[in-house]
Amino acid sequence: MIALTAAEIADITHGRLDAEPGITPSSVVTDSREATQGALYVAKPGEQADGHDFIAAAFAAGATLALVERPVAAADGTTYPAVVVADAVAAMGALAAEVVRRIRAARTARNERTTVVGITGSAGKTTTKDLVAGIFAAHGPTVAPQGSYNGEVGVPLTVFRADEDTRYLVIEMGATGIGHIRYLCDLVAPDIGVVLGVGTAHAGEFGGVENIARAKGEMVEALSAAGTAILNLDDERVAAMRSRTEATVLGFSAEGRSDAGVQALNVDTNASGNPEFDLVLPNHPGTLPVQSQLIGAHHVANLLAAAAIASAAGVPGADIAASLGTQAAASRWRMERTERADGVTIINDAYNANPESMRAALRTLADLGRGRRTWAVLGAMRELGEDTIREHTAVGTQVVRLNISRLVVVGREARALYVSAVQEGSWGDECIFTEDADEAYELLSRELQPGDLVLFKSSNGVGLHRLGDRIALPPQTPQSTDERSTLL
Repeated sequence: MIALTAAEIADITHGRLDAEPGITPSSVVTDSREATQGALYVAKPGEQADGHDFIAAAFAAGATLALVERPVAAADGTTYPAVVVADAVAAMGALAAEVVRRIRAARTARNERTTVVGITGSAGKTTTKDLVAGIFAAHGPTVAPQGSYNGEVGVPLTVFRADEDTRYLVIEMGATGIGHIRYLCDLVAPDIGVVLGVGTAHAGEFGGVENIARAKGEMVEALSAAGTAILNLDDERVAAMRSRTEATVLGFSAEGRSDAGVQALNVDTNASGNPEFDLVLPNHPGTLPVQSQLIGAHHVANLLAAAAIASAAGVPGADIAASLGTQAAASRWRMERTERADGVTIINDAYNANPESMRAALRTLADLGRGRRTWAVLGAMRELGEDTIREHTAVGTQVVRLNISRLVVVGREARALYVSAVQEGSWGDECIFTEDADEAYELLSRELQPGDLVLFKSSNGVGLHRLGDRIALPPQTPQSTDERSTLL
């Protein structure tokens, strides 16, 4: 972390200093349980709890300064050392912007550079972030988000982990409305901006797909003429963003677009569902073979995006291809495969879901399940607005047409999916509706047989990733409780 004194924090955030001016935090946390010695604790209000209620716990754990919206009294009647601001989250953003500025200034003074990458898109952000961070790590100190930290809180928390030695800073950017990507870009000023795709997830919040495209395009609009825009040319709405930026455009395509500088040729998947292709990169003669360790052909777009980012940052092509061929999924619940001792295979892809990622996961299940009994355990795709019924209906129809052996629909939010599968011709024990995850667990525990292949898929808030863990792991194994949500 870049060192900032309490006095500097107050100045940057336009806050009131209620602490010794020389206090210099060594880390920043928003969860009192994560506080360590020397931490700055940000007491942000939340939907479920108010961070001000946990200041005592943060200081007991070692915090030395708080960023607050109101002073909080300790047991002895004094107030905790703090910088008091009007908006704690906005103050985090101001601090993050200053940290990036200082890192760049320090490295420029040493004739060095920090490359900042911003990644957005309706699906694939976390996988692409993990892949490119893996490539960069072999070429210099790299900071990338933990999990899916991609919003107005997560982006600053990622930035605070960087310091003057950071060569690559990778930022995942999500949004739930117009202006959100622009705000995040203003904080970190990306050198390379990436748009992976424009899907229908969160269409209800945005007011339609065209508004999603407008919001995602804020990424390329924020780039300077010296920057590089990485665009998925297989997505027509993303391809159209070329006219919205003055930066150099580097496109990628898995569908043979001749105007794409980064391409995947001869795409196939092996028996384990891992994509294989010949990688085309700008300024590299010939092609480079890539056999990914990820599961599902839909990951080809993420692999190409990571390759394009690394190429734009100057990483040699051979190094890019070699890294892509060795990296498995780095974040949990993204096509996470578990082989049980009894021969049941679990694919837990339930960290998040939208219509595009749901269709891709089901196609992968069908491809991998040839000769096996396949199960699709599906929950709701949330925040689809007026498209909710139509999109769930389409998924139910697809399950039947892909000849998935068994469908288990979990929760009333997803009931339209069950109804459409029944109407398409799946009934009896082929298609089952359960009220909740516990009922689904009992069913699966009873009926799974050696050789079965089971996919779990839903939006994060539905919680099917936990059900997948319960089915995949022995009951005595502690389960993760990481419930941090991701934005579009």
